[in-house]
Amino acid sequence: MQPLTMLRPRRKVTGISAILLPFTSSNGEVDWPAFDAHVERTANAGLIPAVNMDTGYINLIDVATQDEVLRRTQAVLGNGPFVAGAYVADQPGAIFNESCYAERFDIIQKHGGTPIVFQSYGLTQQLGPEIVASYTALGRYADQFLGFELTTDLAPFGAVYDLETFKGMMLVPQCVGMKHSSFHRQPEWERLQLRDKHRPDFRVYTGNDFAIDMIMYGSDYLLGLSTFAPDLFALRDTFWDAGDPRFFELNDQLQYLGYFAFRTPGAAYKHTAAMFLKLRDWIACDEPHPNGFRRPESDVAILKELGQRMGVLEG
Repeated sequence: MQPLTMLRPRRKVTGISAILLPFTSSNGEVDWPAFDAHVERTANAGLIPAVNMDTGYINLIDVATQDEVLRRTQAVLGNGPFVAGAYVADQPGAIFNESCYAERFDIIQKHGGTPIVFQSYGLTQQLGPEIVASYTALGRYADQFLGFELTTDLAPFGAVYDLETFKGMMLVPQCVGMKHSSFHRQPEWERLQLRDKHRPDFRVYTGNDFAIDMIMYGSDYLLGLSTFAPDLFALRDTFWDAGDPRFFELNDQLQYLGYFAFRTPGAAYKHTAAMFLKLRDWIACDEPHPNGFRRPESDVAILKELGQRMGVLEG
């Protein structure tokens, strides 16, 4: 593999940004006005909002809250596009629950969103051909949907598939893209090559918050990191499209933020995001979900310096 030959300069990037679900206090009450505002500013920046993702604590909130997220997202965006996680809660050893996925697909589409298949034990504990068959079955419930590979660093039910399984999923006509979150470059490069050979219109959305420059090689993105600064991600993407060398410095600054935010335990990045959004006066409370991972309060000073370097916080 020759990654340098894969570089795609001056390419228009499709950016999808996972929306943080903010809270009013440590008791887990959702700050709905702050959520609405973040969906709106993300769309206004030119990125596609993605709700009910890991960044939105999808595996920790109940179905009623998930449905309220969809309702409010549609109200904010009108006919604007958005992506939403189709999540099925289960346990190790469960069978693939096609009917529950179909139900989530239906409600997401009724609210105007594009479903993305959030993984579950019943899905990922199957053999490769069975996973492809499950994706084929889900194609009956949507004209378009996205797939998902998720490292176990972020969710215990996650899985990164072998290339043959990925190829089979990619060739399901209704599956128009795949978010890849292995946090490693090599498997993503391999997927891009496979995509270019077998289905050039298929989109590989990098979920690698440690290598956000994968857009240079042909990936688009669906990131949790971009919820910290959708405005700066959109600016960075514009620089790449225009061949503007300022792309590299801004990408470096955002990448440093990513390394800091996604350090072990990776799932605590959501608390880091809340801290950063509070520093930006975009939310009033930086508490994570009551059952979410936490960061030390000392992170705030570091995040403030990073924000100052990027020009979004005053010195």
